[in-house]
Amino acid sequence: MPTARLRRKISPRVLNGHPWVFANEIDSVDPGLPDGEVVQLITYDGKFVGQGYFNSQSQIRIRLLSRDPKALIDATYFHQQLEQCWSYRKKLGYEENCRLVFGEADGLPQLIIDKFNDYFVLQTLALGIDRWKPALVEALQKIFQPRGIYERNDVPVRALEGLPLQKGFLSEPFDTRIQIQENGLRFHVDLDQGQKTGYFLDQQDNRRAIQSIVRDAEVLGAFTYTGTFEVHAAHYGARSVWGLDISASAVEMANANAALNGLSDRCRFEVANAFDVLKSWGKEGKSYDVVMLDPPAFTKSRETIQKAITGYKEINLRGMKLVRPGGFLVTSLAPI
Repeated sequence: MPTARLRRKISPRVLNGHPWVFANEIDSVDPGLPDGEVVQLITYDGKFVGQGYFNSQSQIRIRLLSRDPKALIDATYFHQQLEQCWSYRKKLGYEENCRLVFGEADGLPQLIIDKFNDYFVLQTLALGIDRWKPALVEALQKIFQPRGIYERNDVPVRALEGLPLQKGFLSEPFDTRIQIQENGLRFHVDLDQGQKTGYFLDQQDNRRAIQSIVRDAEVLGAFTYTGTFEVHAAHYGARSVWGLDISASAVEMANANAALNGLSDRCRFEVANAFDVLKSWGKEGKSYDVVMLDPPAFTKSRETIQKAITGYKEINLRGMKLVRPGGFLVTSLAPI
C-alpha cells in the first residue's frame, strides 16, 4: 500500500483521532501516488496511524477511513460500513427516514447518504470517496432493494477536490417528487430541486421537540423553506401559524404541505423578505407566543465569520423582540 509520512513537529490532533491531515502536516508521500488512492499514514518515525484517501489537489491531503492496520479498504469494506450505519440508526429508532451516513461522524469522510423511505440520495464530496461510488450504490441495492437512488453532487465544495458538479440518477430513473412520512405527518420532497439532498432530515427530532411549547400558541416562522417546522407546530395544536420565506417555490410547497395534512385553516405561508419583515413588525409592536427562525448559512469561509456572527446576532435580536413575555424563541443556526 502507498505510504504518506507525517512531519516530526505537528499538533497531536491527528494522533488523537481527528480524521483530517492537512498539506502542511505531511513530510513525504510515495512518488507517483495518484489522487484518490487509499494510503497508509505513518508518523515521522514509522508508526502506523491509519488508512485514508489522498488528494494532492485538496488542502486536506488525507481523509482517514480506518485506524486498523489490518483493514482491507475494498467494496466489501464499504458494504459493511453501510450495514453498521443502518444497524446503528435502527437502534436510535429510525426506520423510514434518516441520515444514513453522516460523513466523518460515521467513519466515511465526505459521504452523505439520506434515506427517504425507499429512496436514497447520495453525496460524495471528496475525490477519494467519489471513486467508490459504484461500490456504494451496489451496497445500497443489496442492503435495501430501494425504489431509487439519486446523486446530488451539485455542491460547490466538490470543486475544491477537483471534482465536477453534477446530479442525476444512480439507479433506474424515477419521479424525484416524492412524499415522505415524518412524526405522523406527510411532506412533499423534491429530490432533484430541493435544497441540499432535498429535505433537512437532520432536523426531524427538533421538529418533534417543539410540541410542548406550541400548543394553543400563536406561532411565527421565518425562513421556513418548505414549512416543516410550521406544519409540525399546527399539528401539535398551535392556534395559528404564519410562515415567511423569500422563495416563491418554497412557499408554494409549504402551503401544499399544510394542505396535505389538512392544516391549511391554521397554517399559512407567504412570500416575504424575513429580514425586513421581522424588523418592521418589531417596530409595529407585533408579538407571538413562539417565534421560530431557521436562517440560511451566512458564510462559507473563515474570512467572513465575524460578519456572519453579526448577522446571526441581529436576526435573533429581531426575533426576540417579537416574542411575548413568557414565550419562546426557537432558532436554528447553520454551521459557520
